[in-house]
Amino acid sequence: MKRTGLFGGTFDPIHFGHLRSAYEVQARFSLDRICFIPAAVPPHKEPSSVADAEDRLEMIRMAVSDYPQFCVSDVELKRSGPSYSIDTVKHFMATRTEPTLFYLIIGLDAFLEINTWKSFKELFRLVPFIVMTRPGLSCRDSGDKVAALYNFLNAEISGGYSFSSQDSCYIHEANQPVYVFEVSRMDISSTKIRELTEKGESICFLAPAKVELFIKSRGLYR
Repeated sequence: MKRTGLFGGTFDPIHFGHLRSAYEVQARFSLDRICFIPAAVPPHKEPSSVADAEDRLEMIRMAVSDYPQFCVSDVELKRSGPSYSIDTVKHFMATRTEPTLFYLIIGLDAFLEINTWKSFKELFRLVPFIVMTRPGLSCRDSGDKVAALYNFLNAEISGGYSFSSQDSCYIHEANQPVYVFEVSRMDISSTKIRELTEKGESICFLAPAKVELFIKSRGLYR
């Protein structure tokens, strides 16, 4: 059975932090590929504050072009209205051409807001999660990642979650596993790249050179 990671986000713009995290997840979970999925209209952001979806898509294509284990999907760009993960997961499941196990890849901060997402409880029944954490970061008011996630899952998602130390995941009799994986901490963010670009400073070694050239050619973030 194939194993595919679904890595959604705004990617405004994509940078080496995204790529390195995806690389580490792909290696740790023996995924055949990771699919980057830019959101057309992020439900939790003002559309006017985000770069054009086609530009973000093109930057991702450039960034992953040298990595055969990575791919890009424009499924959320083709769908009208806000981009909801539940619709994207169902799309991939409905259109797969061979037996495939999908994983939803998500950062810790976004995961701790997942109870505000559309049909979030159904999402937990459909697909396993890989929650990326970073060393030295705390979870809300607690520095204990395991305890914070345990409390969140049982309080906001469904009672009955327990942590399996053997598999480094939370298990539930009715839901898919929630894996916790610590990725390398890199002091890179899309916000930082936009701020540097606005000031006319270089983003060299923060994002792929192809992406930097594209940003300059399109006059993005100025």
